[in-house]
Amino acid sequence: MLENWVVIPTCLPLVLHRCHTCASRSFRANGKFRINANHKLIDAWLLALCTSCGETAKFTVLERMNVRSVRPELLDRLHGNDPGLAAELLQDPVVRRRNRIALDWEGAWRLTTGGSAHLDREVIDISVRFAARIPVRPVRLISEGCRLSRAEVERLITEGKLVSAVRLSAKLSGDFTFTLKH
Repeated sequence: MLENWVVIPTCLPLVLHRCHTCASRSFRANGKFRINANHKLIDAWLLALCTSCGETAKFTVLERMNVRSVRPELLDRLHGNDPGLAAELLQDPVVRRRNRIALDWEGAWRLTTGGSAHLDREVIDISVRFAARIPVRPVRLISEGCRLSRAEVERLITEGKLVSAVRLSAKLSGDFTFTLKH
């Protein structure tokens, strides 16, 4: 029987970018946006606060776009300071590349396993689904979900008792499955 695990974000990740005021390397996005319209052109930024000094950084979302070319629902979400939109934009590779930022997901996600009743079976097939593109090593997820140490998980991989089609020691942000044999 296939068990389902889900990696769920619990909050917005830290934004890794150098602060111009204090040289800190992390910002906390809170889902607020700043919008500026000049005649028919619009600019929009995602605002984030430095975790050390509180300085505000603006990360470009829209730049000098014609207002009519922007979807009305996107404008409504920007005006409403939608935190869900902030999460979507932080995961957008185009926005991250344009602003030269990276994300730190440490402490911003949790693993939902549905309980530990499955752990005493001889063979366990588990499907891991990501609700957002959160880069995590599968070894870490397996050790947390099965309540094993990472060294024990590595030993199971070496012995061939833990198998998967993906490389379990590299970071993944996409769905995968694995089989654990006791």
